[in-house]
Amino acid sequence: MLKFIKKLAGQDKASREALAYEEARSLLESQNTDARRTLASRTDLEPEMLYYLAGDADTPTRALVAANPATPHQANIALADDEDRSVREELTSKIARLLPDLSRRETDALREQTIELIEKLARDQEPRVREILAEEIKNSTFAPQSVVQALARDTEISVCGPILRYSPLLSDADLIELIATTQVTGVIEAIAGREALSADVSDEVVASLDIPAVATLLANTSAQIRASTMEEIVKNAEEVSQWHGPISMRPDLSIRAVRRIAQFVGRDLLYGMADRLGLDEDTRRLLSGRLHDRLDETPVPDTATSALKIVQDAREQGRLDGGFVSEAAEAGYTDQVTYALSMLSGLKAPEVQRILTSRNGKAITALVWRARLSMRVSVLIQTHVMHLKSPELLPARGGSEFPLTEEEMVRLLDYFGLAA
Repeated sequence: MLKFIKKLAGQDKASREALAYEEARSLLESQNTDARRTLASRTDLEPEMLYYLAGDADTPTRALVAANPATPHQANIALADDEDRSVREELTSKIARLLPDLSRRETDALREQTIELIEKLARDQEPRVREILAEEIKNSTFAPQSVVQALARDTEISVCGPILRYSPLLSDADLIELIATTQVTGVIEAIAGREALSADVSDEVVASLDIPAVATLLANTSAQIRASTMEEIVKNAEEVSQWHGPISMRPDLSIRAVRRIAQFVGRDLLYGMADRLGLDEDTRRLLSGRLHDRLDETPVPDTATSALKIVQDAREQGRLDGGFVSEAAEAGYTDQVTYALSMLSGLKAPEVQRILTSRNGKAITALVWRARLSMRVSVLIQTHVMHLKSPELLPARGGSEFPLTEEEMVRLLDYFGLAA
């Protein structure tokens, strides 16, 4: 028996040859769990043996069969109904990865069988299985249209979000319909973050009156926004603080819009606007005057200098840490928190702003984790900067621990287009 296991594990030269049928059968019928698991991962095993192992009592063995690209279709169908979620997760990852190859070289019958299986997995009762499928096919041009449409309309934002943000198979008509009919929080925001979003879809995002979604749209510099639509946003932006940062950073603002925005945004944002290229002399004088006016206003604890300079000074002095961010958050200094998280996480300030305006407690928690700060900092930012209330607010686990796994936080950052 030890000889057979060594052969399977690749510990002798003969293991590189196809496993003899009788040897495999002997191991298959044995009570050696390690041997059966190794068999389950071999791509040269007879299909009927893989089918047999798909019904093994050992869950890791079935998971290995599910991940094996040589597993026959009938075994895959059986594994799609496996009682253990981890088995279905492995199957989902495998089938989704096989899609490009299937479209190029396999028979029509096999393609149809595979599509049928993917459609079944897209209806799995466990959100995590559907999440894996959505993540695997979000950028695919080979995914079945029926599956993309089903996942785009999923009731879990963790499932539909990646498809809505990235899938090239969704048309403008699809996106506009989803904006008009969705009941799921975060759907419009996900659409607003799509690369090269069309002006027609941008119009619908703005018309939805979804404040976080419009903030995301403004932060999405690749999105096309008509001048008339931007004027409508500017007209209402004074009362919506979440829009001030991203709208002031838009590269396509008209001179008229810049002048109007300068009437209500804070000092730190005025500094950024004053550095914009392409402004006429009158507009530059207006911005300069507004800055002087703001500096002459009654001082506030955020100081009269740029929040960026405050954070840069803190970093140079070795004070840019959890304590600094906590104090800024408790005081409600959004710009200081933004720049601090940007420097500590390595992300750009607009990327940090996008998360801060998302009203997503999980997302800011993932960002705080990336910045190597504590969960206490996340709670302070959620409470004093994002102004989240229950049930939006994500509390610490056990009073101080992160309530999400590292895998979940990496996935959240990826959802926002930020590599962990």
